[in-house]
Amino acid sequence: MLDVHSDADHDRTVITLAGGPAALVDAGVALAACARDHVDLRGHDGVHPFVGALDVLPFVALRPDAMPTAVECARLAARRIGDELGVPCVLYGRAAGEGRERPALLRAGGLDALAGRMARGEVVADSGPAAPHPTAGVVLVGARAPLIAWNIWLPGASLDDARSVAAAVREGGEGGDLASVRALGLLCERTGLAQVSMNVEDYRRTPLLAVVGTVRREAAARGIVAGESELVGLVPRAALAGASPDQLGLPELRPEQVIESTED
Repeated sequence: MLDVHSDADHDRTVITLAGGPAALVDAGVALAACARDHVDLRGHDGVHPFVGALDVLPFVALRPDAMPTAVECARLAARRIGDELGVPCVLYGRAAGEGRERPALLRAGGLDALAGRMARGEVVADSGPAAPHPTAGVVLVGARAPLIAWNIWLPGASLDDARSVAAAVREGGEGGDLASVRALGLLCERTGLAQVSMNVEDYRRTPLLAVVGTVRREAAARGIVAGESELVGLVPRAALAGASPDQLGLPELRPEQVIESTED
């Protein structure tokens, strides 16, 4: 286990594991069983979109030649979770193919919306029951390259401010249009702070320094001074090239948060 990141406002824990293919499949199935038995989505109130107690189970290929193995692992884990645990799984990313590249497309509208799409036959579970589990929902199982989960705090901003900045920086948004960047504006009630919550799916197309600079610029245009960044999980070493932790707003970045990547 390389990293655990929990956040009460998101009501979400991100666990990063490394290991051989068989061990990771077994661990994923065991984690799905634990989530099914101990997490009841009917009491979930996090600000981050979700559809499952174990919301996403991505198998990450650190090298391009490892992608076929990641796909095989994702499909096997999904089949076992559906068959052994009775929790439906929907594949995404390279394990699924065109139309399901990102889990956000399946999370749109939350679990109720996904349940409706499944009932109408618009989304069909790849394994397990045809409808969401009553307390555990649906597990989204995927295979993908590394991405960087990156949040930037906006002290003093409102939810509308955060959403406006997010719209300006995400790919396809209003203004910045940063390639491969997905962004949401959230208000974390327990801390009282707004944030832009992002996934940087391809740091080669859009470097982290450009992401941070664009968020700061868009925030300043709205009279907001952007605060520090928050890394969720780990970051490939190559994504940090040319930028210091201070420039990225991560003055306390720890060596163990950096993983070796394809370029290293």
